[in-house]
Amino acid sequence: MLRALGIACLIVTAPALQAGTTSIQVREDGTKVIMNEPSEARSMRLSGRLLATPDPLLAEAIERHARERDLEPRLVQAVVQVESGYNQRARSNKGAIGLMQLMPGTASDLAVADPWDADQNLRGGTSYLRQMIDRFGDLELALAAYNAGPEAVAKFGGIPPYEETRNYVRRILHLFDGSGGDGALDGSRVFIVRDANNRVRLTTSSVARP
Repeated sequence: MLRALGIACLIVTAPALQAGTTSIQVREDGTKVIMNEPSEARSMRLSGRLLATPDPLLAEAIERHARERDLEPRLVQAVVQVESGYNQRARSNKGAIGLMQLMPGTASDLAVADPWDADQNLRGGTSYLRQMIDRFGDLELALAAYNAGPEAVAKFGGIPPYEETRNYVRRILHLFDGSGGDGALDGSRVFIVRDANNRVRLTTSSVARP
């Protein structure tokens, strides 16, 4: 239903998306140069605050896929905002596609048949983000891995020394918790904890800390 209805709604709110696929060129240092980007998507992507999802069906999909993978919806929303500015037609020169910018190989590994489909893309993107959180047990490292790849994080033993990746992590944390990583929107800290099944979870409650 999202594919049938969500795209139509996005066309209404951002008609420039039909003009052509947004091109995102990624330089060797990780810097992104975005061309043919709708002004609405650009303003959202570069905003310093977490913005409301522009389409209710897209908002529902973000909420659903986040909850299914034990992720905070606002974290997924922040990733979408930074990655694509809610432009599901965005594509990088390296081939990353859609809202959370899935690479074709990653999409295939995650059983995403059509990464241009918003619902499938969000399912794949949230699944991959969940994998990175479970693998590294640290939100900053997970976000760095989502951006630069888990191999780069493993190689450097932390956030890679790429300016684009460091800015990416900083921006998403700022959008997610409102303070660049030190507090949630309600003023509380954001912690990563493991539950009884050793699964990593995000929480704003210090009581839940191990």
